[in-house]
Amino acid sequence: MALALNIAIIVVALIALYFLLKGRPKPAPWQGHPSGGSYTPVPEGAPVRHWSDGGRFELEVVGESRYRDTIARLAGAHGADKADARHPALLLPDDANPYEDKAVAVFLAGEMVGYLAPKDALAFREMLARHEIAGQLTSTDAAVRGGGEWEGKRLAYTVSLDVSLKD
Repeated sequence: MALALNIAIIVVALIALYFLLKGRPKPAPWQGHPSGGSYTPVPEGAPVRHWSDGGRFELEVVGESRYRDTIARLAGAHGADKADARHPALLLPDDANPYEDKAVAVFLAGEMVGYLAPKDALAFREMLARHEIAGQLTSTDAAVRGGGEWEGKRLAYTVSLDVSLKD
Protein backbone atom coordinates (compact mmCIF):
# COMPACT_ATOMS: atom_id res chain seq x y z
CA MET A 1 0.00 0.00 0.00
CA ALA A 2 2.80 2.43 0.92
CA LEU A 3 4.56 1.67 -2.38
CA ALA A 4 1.40 2.43 -4.37
CA LEU A 5 0.91 5.68 -2.45
CA ASN A 6 4.54 6.73 -3.15
CA ILE A 7 4.14 5.94 -6.85
CA ALA A 8 0.87 7.92 -6.98
CA ILE A 9 2.54 10.93 -5.30
CA ILE A 10 5.45 10.80 -7.78
CA VAL A 11 3.07 10.56 -10.76
CA VAL A 12 0.96 13.49 -9.50
CA ALA A 13 4.12 15.54 -8.87
CA LEU A 14 5.43 14.82 -12.39
CA ILE A 15 2.07 15.74 -13.96
CA ALA A 16 1.95 18.96 -11.92
CA LEU A 17 5.53 19.80 -12.94
CA TYR A 18 4.72 19.14 -16.60
CA PHE A 19 1.71 21.49 -16.58
CA LEU A 20 3.59 24.08 -14.56
CA LEU A 21 6.46 24.18 -17.06
CA LYS A 22 4.22 23.87 -20.11
CA GLY A 23 2.10 26.80 -19.04
CA ARG A 24 5.03 29.19 -18.47
CA PRO A 25 5.23 31.97 -21.01
CA LYS A 26 8.39 31.95 -23.05
CA PRO A 27 10.65 34.91 -22.35
CA ALA A 28 10.66 37.55 -25.05
CA PRO A 29 13.87 37.56 -27.06
CA TRP A 30 16.28 40.31 -26.12
CA GLN A 31 16.09 43.12 -28.66
CA GLY A 32 19.84 43.13 -29.24
CA HIS A 33 20.19 39.46 -30.12
CA PRO A 34 20.37 38.60 -33.79
CA SER A 35 17.39 36.67 -35.06
CA GLY A 36 18.86 33.68 -36.86
CA GLY A 37 22.36 34.01 -38.23
CA SER A 38 25.30 36.00 -37.03
CA TYR A 39 25.56 39.59 -35.93
CA THR A 40 27.74 42.02 -37.90
CA PRO A 41 27.93 45.74 -37.09
CA VAL A 42 28.13 48.31 -39.87
CA PRO A 43 30.57 51.22 -39.70
CA GLU A 44 29.04 54.52 -40.80
CA GLY A 45 30.68 57.83 -41.60
CA ALA A 46 34.30 58.81 -41.79
CA PRO A 47 36.86 58.02 -39.08
CA VAL A 48 37.48 60.94 -36.72
CA ARG A 49 41.09 60.00 -36.00
CA HIS A 50 43.88 57.83 -37.44
CA TRP A 51 46.02 55.98 -34.89
CA SER A 52 49.68 55.06 -35.45
CA ASP A 53 52.23 53.31 -33.29
CA GLY A 54 55.15 53.76 -35.67
CA GLY A 55 54.58 50.52 -37.56
CA ARG A 56 54.86 48.19 -34.53
CA PHE A 57 51.60 46.29 -35.22
CA GLU A 58 51.43 44.89 -31.69
CA LEU A 59 47.67 44.99 -31.05
CA GLU A 60 46.14 41.71 -32.18
CA VAL A 61 42.63 41.10 -33.43
CA VAL A 62 40.79 38.10 -31.97
CA GLY A 63 38.02 35.93 -33.36
CA GLU A 64 39.59 35.85 -36.81
CA SER A 65 38.69 32.19 -37.31
CA ARG A 66 35.11 33.26 -38.11
CA TYR A 67 36.47 35.46 -40.89
CA ARG A 68 39.29 33.24 -42.15
CA ASP A 69 38.13 33.26 -45.79
CA THR A 70 37.99 37.05 -45.84
CA ILE A 71 41.38 37.32 -44.15
CA ALA A 72 42.94 34.77 -46.52
CA ARG A 73 41.72 36.82 -49.47
CA LEU A 74 43.10 40.01 -47.89
CA ALA A 75 46.46 38.29 -47.35
CA GLY A 76 46.82 38.12 -51.12
CA ALA A 77 48.86 35.66 -53.14
CA HIS A 78 52.03 34.73 -51.26
CA GLY A 79 52.73 31.15 -52.29
CA ALA A 80 54.32 28.98 -49.60
CA ASP A 81 55.82 32.03 -47.86
CA LYS A 82 54.21 33.92 -45.00
CA ALA A 83 51.96 36.84 -45.88
CA ASP A 84 52.57 40.38 -44.68
CA ALA A 85 49.81 42.37 -46.39
CA ARG A 86 49.03 45.91 -45.22
CA HIS A 87 45.54 47.40 -45.22
CA PRO A 88 43.78 50.41 -43.74
CA ALA A 89 41.58 49.35 -40.81
CA LEU A 90 38.47 50.78 -39.20
CA LEU A 91 37.85 50.41 -35.45
CA LEU A 92 34.19 50.59 -34.44
CA PRO A 93 33.08 50.69 -30.80
CA ASP A 94 30.18 48.25 -31.09
CA ASP A 95 27.65 49.30 -28.45
CA ALA A 96 24.89 47.18 -30.02
CA ASN A 97 26.87 43.94 -29.79
CA PRO A 98 24.59 41.36 -28.15
CA TYR A 99 27.49 39.23 -26.90
CA GLU A 100 30.01 41.73 -25.50
CA ASP A 101 28.93 45.11 -24.13
CA LYS A 102 32.30 46.86 -24.65
CA ALA A 103 33.19 45.30 -28.02
CA VAL A 104 35.34 47.01 -30.65
CA ALA A 105 34.88 45.61 -34.15
CA VAL A 106 37.70 45.64 -36.72
CA PHE A 107 37.18 46.05 -40.47
CA LEU A 108 39.69 45.76 -43.32
CA ALA A 109 38.73 46.80 -46.84
CA GLY A 110 35.17 47.31 -45.62
CA GLU A 111 34.85 43.75 -44.32
CA MET A 112 34.64 42.50 -40.76
CA VAL A 113 37.75 40.55 -39.65
CA GLY A 114 37.30 40.26 -35.88
CA TYR A 115 37.27 42.16 -32.62
CA LEU A 116 39.70 43.50 -30.07
CA ALA A 117 40.09 41.18 -27.07
CA PRO A 118 37.76 42.30 -24.23
CA LYS A 119 40.65 43.70 -22.14
CA ASP A 120 42.06 45.56 -25.17
CA ALA A 121 38.60 46.82 -26.16
CA LEU A 122 38.11 48.33 -22.72
CA ALA A 123 41.54 50.01 -22.84
CA PHE A 124 40.80 51.27 -26.37
CA ARG A 125 37.44 52.71 -25.28
CA GLU A 126 39.17 54.43 -22.35
CA MET A 127 41.67 55.92 -24.79
CA LEU A 128 38.80 57.19 -26.98
CA ALA A 129 37.25 58.82 -23.91
CA ARG A 130 40.57 60.52 -23.00
CA HIS A 131 40.67 61.99 -26.51
CA GLU A 132 37.00 63.03 -26.21
CA ILE A 133 35.94 60.84 -29.12
CA ALA A 134 34.15 58.08 -27.19
CA GLY A 135 32.04 55.84 -29.41
CA GLN A 136 33.50 57.31 -32.60
CA LEU A 137 34.79 55.43 -35.63
CA THR A 138 38.59 55.65 -35.96
CA SER A 139 41.20 54.15 -38.27
CA THR A 140 44.69 52.69 -38.23
CA ASP A 141 46.90 50.49 -40.38
CA ALA A 142 46.70 46.71 -40.18
CA ALA A 143 48.97 43.83 -41.10
CA VAL A 144 47.65 40.45 -42.21
CA ARG A 145 50.42 37.99 -41.42
CA GLY A 146 51.00 34.24 -41.46
CA GLY A 147 49.46 31.72 -43.78
CA GLY A 148 52.76 30.13 -44.74
CA GLU A 149 52.87 26.45 -45.62
CA TRP A 150 54.17 23.86 -43.19
CA GLU A 151 54.12 20.13 -43.85
CA GLY A 152 51.82 20.72 -46.81
CA LYS A 153 49.23 22.68 -44.85
CA ARG A 154 48.46 26.39 -44.77
CA LEU A 155 49.01 27.95 -41.34
CA ALA A 156 46.52 30.41 -39.83
CA TYR A 157 46.60 34.13 -40.46
CA THR A 158 46.68 36.86 -37.83
CA VAL A 159 45.59 40.48 -38.04
CA SER A 160 47.62 43.04 -36.09
CA LEU A 161 46.91 46.75 -35.70
CA ASP A 162 49.29 49.71 -35.50
CA VAL A 163 47.71 51.11 -32.32
CA SER A 164 49.26 51.60 -28.90
CA LEU A 165 46.80 51.42 -26.03
CA LYS A 166 49.24 53.44 -23.89
CA ASP A 167 48.48 56.65 -25.75
